Amino acid sequence: MASTIGMVLLMMIMVSLTSLASALSVNYYEHTCPQVESIVAGAVHKATMNDKTVPSALLRMHFHDCFVRGCDGSVLLKTKGKNKAEKDGPPNISLHAFYVIDNAKKALEAVCPGVVSCADILALAARDAVTLSGGPNWEVPKGRKDGIISKATETRQLPAPTFNISQLQQSFSQRGLSLQDLVALSGGHTLGFAHCSSFQNRIHKFSPKQAVDPSLNPSFASNLQSKCHIKNKVKNSGSPLDSTATYFDNAYYKLLLQGKSILSSDQALLTHPTTKALVSKYAHSQMEFERAFVKSMIKMSSITNGGKQIRLQCNLVR
Repeated sequence: MASTIGMVLLMMIMVSLTSLASALSVNYYEHTCPQVESIVAGAVHKATMNDKTVPSALLRMHFHDCFVRGCDGSVLLKTKGKNKAEKDGPPNISLHAFYVIDNAKKALEAVCPGVVSCADILALAARDAVTLSGGPNWEVPKGRKDGIISKATETRQLPAPTFNISQLQQSFSQRGLSLQDLVALSGGHTLGFAHCSSFQNRIHKFSPKQAVDPSLNPSFASNLQSKCHIKNKVKNSGSPLDSTATYFDNAYYKLLLQGKSILSSDQALLTHPTTKALVSKYAHSQMEFERAFVKSMIKMSSITNGGKQIRLQCNLVR
């Protein structure tokens, strides 16, 4: 099946990333909590059966976690006292499905108390979200510790949907991620939904002389305008990020080449020769996209900046 990457390929990817995740191991819980993968997968599967938006939510949540203080589960912490936590920062207000991580943690605490970090649960859940959506499967390096700091102000570090290619490149390079990682991870937009506020800049008052971004396909732009009329006050109005928003495939890249991308940051990938070539490559080959996505996901999820503990509840510091 096109969405399945061979085990040989996965092993090659894992070997190539060993130095990046030297503190992590795919066998980290082999003796201390061998049920960890099946328990997390079960929680994700159960939630997805009731809500088809769960996979995209978990994938986005993991990305937002890793881009602030590394993959330490800090996005899961709740606001306490005067300290406003990451989840309440402007870019994270629309994050949801935190209950999936909480349910998985509760089940793990029943069989392996105090062993599995919330950061690892989130990394596993993001992988399971992709797999359940018809995407590839891969071995997730484990052994992250949970952070103890979460600040809403630090969510400004997240790449914005209005970023141009220079801003995107800087944001990714600061985290040790390349242009190839940028294009591959942007493919995660094959799952999910964008609120009108994320792309109003492209369909209303784009410039002093143009109402609509000229890089948008005219009929597609008109469709977006009908969904996001400037006077439309309907809560949660917006558009799927691609034509198969609950299925993990390479449609995102195909639509991008047709002028049917949603976000400015998507369109930005066509403004640099290296990223444009990669968009074309992944648009023409599901296998090449999956291979690159798996490699970049492992690389991103291996960004660890010194978590301090194993939380007993994912939304509270011990």
